[in-house]
Amino acid sequence: MSAEAWRALVDAGALAAWMDRHALGSGPIGDEKVLAGGTQNLLLAFTRDGARYVLRRPSSHARPEANETIRREIQVLSAIAHTDVPHPRLIAACEEPDVLGANFYLMQAIDGFNVTTGMPALHAGSPELRRGMGFALVDGALRLGEVDYTAVGLAGFGRAEGFLERQVGRWRKQFEGYAGLSGWSGVDLAQPVERVGDWLERNRPSTFKPGILHGDYHLANVMFSNSGPGLAAIVDWELATIGDPLIDLGWVLTTWPRSDDPTSMKIEPWEGFPSADELLAHYRERSERDLSAMDWYVVLACYKLGILLEGTYARACAGKAPKEIGDRFHARTVALFERALRLV
Repeated sequence: MSAEAWRALVDAGALAAWMDRHALGSGPIGDEKVLAGGTQNLLLAFTRDGARYVLRRPSSHARPEANETIRREIQVLSAIAHTDVPHPRLIAACEEPDVLGANFYLMQAIDGFNVTTGMPALHAGSPELRRGMGFALVDGALRLGEVDYTAVGLAGFGRAEGFLERQVGRWRKQFEGYAGLSGWSGVDLAQPVERVGDWLERNRPSTFKPGILHGDYHLANVMFSNSGPGLAAIVDWELATIGDPLIDLGWVLTTWPRSDDPTSMKIEPWEGFPSADELLAHYRERSERDLSAMDWYVVLACYKLGILLEGTYARACAGKAPKEIGDRFHARTVALFERALRLV
């Protein structure tokens, strides 16, 4: 996106004045660029006084809770600053919406790449490096889940008690809420949603060890090092909370590209990446968590992700989202529920 699009989202003068007050360089802002990111929260890169910054803020058509979401991202990035979890370093934060019209924060620009948009020649030419990348993704989830969240100041960041008990009801309610969108009936999914949800309720693990979870952990939400297979940073922390970290592992296994599922994520070249079973074995060898109910976490991920994607389809049916994207997401939702039903 162009510098004009950047300026439509950020008042450069107001930003510069705010940075002046926080001793973050001097002079004009330049090299403005809108980076690829989520639809609700955006990444905006720029330079000032020879330094490179990335600004994170809600979109211009943000949901009512957008400022609170940014505040929570600020909180979790501050908390993990001195851990071994790879993440963008938080530089400064603003919880005064009058500066740019919304809460925002500045973070370091990451020297790395997102595998969903292509690989450097080094990684594209090495199946061995790509194999290491798959295991590095799992290691990121392991590190995050082992952080002592109370010690880093996140005791009140989420409610661990009853976390798993709340999952099915939370997402079933969201699915039912789509009925208010004209043009969407959900008839083809009503029975699978009920059947999978009932199985999840009956087979829910009775206990878990609480920790920090990212909430949307997969290949598209990490950046890899330009020089090797390791993670440079985990990004897009808007769904982070305190709960069961195995949710993140279930998300990895569910979103992992599958040759038998044409709707799953496409990564090229794929040769060399570990299988989902190898990822699970890697986690098991390095964690003391009980993985005996891992199928439950995969089914929950199918359930939750399918319902989230169906929301875009429902909005597309109502003319509030692009039809092509809605149709693609609906096909993915159907595939996810088919997979969940095979597992139950």
